[in-house]
Amino acid sequence: MAGSNRNGAPGDTPAHVPVLLDAVLETFLPLDGKHIMDGTFGAGGYSAALLAANGHVLAIDRDPDVLPFAEKLEAEFPHRFKFVSGEFGDLDKIAETAGPLDGVVLDIGLSSMQIEDHNRGFSFLRSGPLDMRMSATGITAAQLIADTSEKELGDILFGLGEERRSRAIASAIAVAKKTAPIKTTDDLVAIVEKVIRHRPDRHHPATRTFQALRIAVNGEIGQLVEALFAAERTLSSGGVLSVVSFHSIEDRIVKRFFKPVEPGSRHRPQMPIATQKSWARVASPVRASQKEIAINPRARSATLRSAIRGEAPARPTDTAGLGVPGAALKRLVA
Repeated sequence: MAGSNRNGAPGDTPAHVPVLLDAVLETFLPLDGKHIMDGTFGAGGYSAALLAANGHVLAIDRDPDVLPFAEKLEAEFPHRFKFVSGEFGDLDKIAETAGPLDGVVLDIGLSSMQIEDHNRGFSFLRSGPLDMRMSATGITAAQLIADTSEKELGDILFGLGEERRSRAIASAIAVAKKTAPIKTTDDLVAIVEKVIRHRPDRHHPATRTFQALRIAVNGEIGQLVEALFAAERTLSSGGVLSVVSFHSIEDRIVKRFFKPVEPGSRHRPQMPIATQKSWARVASPVRASQKEIAINPRARSATLRSAIRGEAPARPTDTAGLGVPGAALKRLVA
């Protein structure tokens, strides 16, 4: 979703600062006149910076709340900016009417505006309905909890949130919902805090639970996988794909996607293999400096990975070898 205010952990103090902005822009240099797709528009931070550098931007987002930000940029840059409401997993279809692209940027995670709005239910530090939907459609987190078995819920918390106490939390949720529906963020936080004691020197105990449910509700892992392969289909040789991720699951998928095994390799044989490299040059990962983290704490968990599209034909979409958690495999079309 949002390139400008993207963040990794719900509940942080909001900071309207694009994460790794300079590093992202550098991947597209020289930028003047290039056509870039911002697949995760949000409040428009990356898009605005790309436009300021004389780029052309096609932006995508599924959150209806971003429309005022998009309308502002459309008014300011009527000939160089276009916004399309949609999912970045469909970026290749959306790009068909836009002409050739020189690059794609994806900033995976939550935006500040989503966290700040207590009615969205993303933050464990704000009282509100347990919604967590990035769009206005689909099941809410409350509905997911109500309709999911204890075992599957434990799988979700472990696979998508890497929560070590996943089974205990799932059990506590199962017990609690027999008495009353779990409808609010406060309801869920209270349950998790009974399982994991809150220590001021550590992350809030509900951090990973909220992350896992949010990813499941929005089918985020499936969207990421679809978007990576869609970008590979869309970009021609020399095009650049830059992806900013905020937790190890996403980063692992992006890393493995950019580095498929070579023909004849004995490593990860299940990965779809191209006869030539799909990505000709893969840059080293970039992480925020201490200076940026001091200004924008959300940058502390961000990793930028980028690569230049090679000449090999695009591979078919396939999760094999990417390290997609089993819990996500069941929800790729969520």
